[in-house]
Amino acid sequence: MTELILSRLQFAVVSSYHFLFVPLTLGLSVLVAIMETCYVRTGNETYKNMTKFWGKLFLINFAMGVVTGLVQEFLFGMNWSEYSRFVGDIFGAPLAIEALLAFFIESTFLGLWVFGWDKLSKKVHVLTIWLVAIASNLSALWILIANSFMQEPVGYTLRNGRAEMTDFLALITNPHIFYQFPHTVLSGFVTGAFFVLGVSAYHLLKKNHLEVFRRSFQIAVIFGLISTLGVAGAGHLQAMHLVKAQPMKMAAAEAHWETENPAGLLLVASIDEQNHKNNFGIEIPGLLSFLSYNSFTGEVKGMNELQAAEVQQYGPGNYIPPVTPLFWSFRIMLAAGVWLILVALLGLYLYKTKRLDQKTWFLKVLLWTIPVPYITNTLGWLMAEVGRQPWIVYGLQKAEAGVSTSVSATSILITFIGFILIYGVLAVADVYLLLKHIKKGPQAVGAEELPISEVKGASLWT
Repeated sequence: MTELILSRLQFAVVSSYHFLFVPLTLGLSVLVAIMETCYVRTGNETYKNMTKFWGKLFLINFAMGVVTGLVQEFLFGMNWSEYSRFVGDIFGAPLAIEALLAFFIESTFLGLWVFGWDKLSKKVHVLTIWLVAIASNLSALWILIANSFMQEPVGYTLRNGRAEMTDFLALITNPHIFYQFPHTVLSGFVTGAFFVLGVSAYHLLKKNHLEVFRRSFQIAVIFGLISTLGVAGAGHLQAMHLVKAQPMKMAAAEAHWETENPAGLLLVASIDEQNHKNNFGIEIPGLLSFLSYNSFTGEVKGMNELQAAEVQQYGPGNYIPPVTPLFWSFRIMLAAGVWLILVALLGLYLYKTKRLDQKTWFLKVLLWTIPVPYITNTLGWLMAEVGRQPWIVYGLQKAEAGVSTSVSATSILITFIGFILIYGVLAVADVYLLLKHIKKGPQAVGAEELPISEVKGASLWT
């Protein structure tokens, strides 16, 4: 049991730290590609300066993502070797394709983009960054295909104590991926957009490189608003799917103990997990049914009924995941999502009415909003993985059966502490490099980037 707890903690820390860099890679790669496209189409050097500035931040983030992602691969073979033995025939295929195809394209064309300035034609050069952006998101697709099998196993047969692939097409068309992929990728777009908005706000407050960051703000606020609305829509569709595919996960996220029709949505609750009930709650009638079926009527099964059904199907055991962290994680995500939509709407309004530079309080709000997408991304994965417990592969293998039998608790603890120390050093280095480059700003400032009217302190919008 100690090995299981330590292995789960270690993988949670490694995965959470790695996933701090993944969403920004997904979103910022597309934003940089859009900026360079604007440069190629208009010939305006401001867009070139924007591309180079945000591109350097993208490179720092990308490098950290690669380094931290490699560790996860080793954990599958060390702490979770029994899991790898059981599902490696299936899980290894999409991961191999991700490394050999998507990551190969991504890294190759990123090198061409970095070293190809003034060597490649403008159109070829902008094509390289678009290929980087597309490959980055394809990389996410293959990883999510692997994860979707853990959430909703398809295209397999059990033979000699292992899950073996029987239908590759079924694996890559897993129903779960059609909801998980857009939700994850759009969350990355939101992360990239609000990162650009926050950094742009910093320089607009400082009156630095106004044209560069005015145009950066314009692109990011539109991109961010579309993405936040997309995340909300994709999340709703994913929740509707999970009500059918993983009803226990959704019931736990809602602290929904008893089957009801219609079912209300709890805003807050005092949860008693030991006695399988809520001592107190504020509920919106019918809303949980609506979120589940797009109708204010509809039966939503409770955890008590689902627990009894799973005991009958899988045998004795506790099949209810940790309810309290799931319940509050989901509500923090919802609140954060509403906040991001409102901020994006207000930002677009202030930009369109040419009052952004006058609203210093809003620019400061944008600075403090940079961490919000990171928090929601982490909580989203907490829901996805913790909500599946006790299963590591839903309905096929429990987490306790996936832990290595040859790795001691002592060795896991030592490496766990080592990872925390190394990742702490990497975190300091990453923040230092990002802040250094952010404060320095764009390196090349053309004449048309800083008009005389702006130098003298005139309005940003004149």
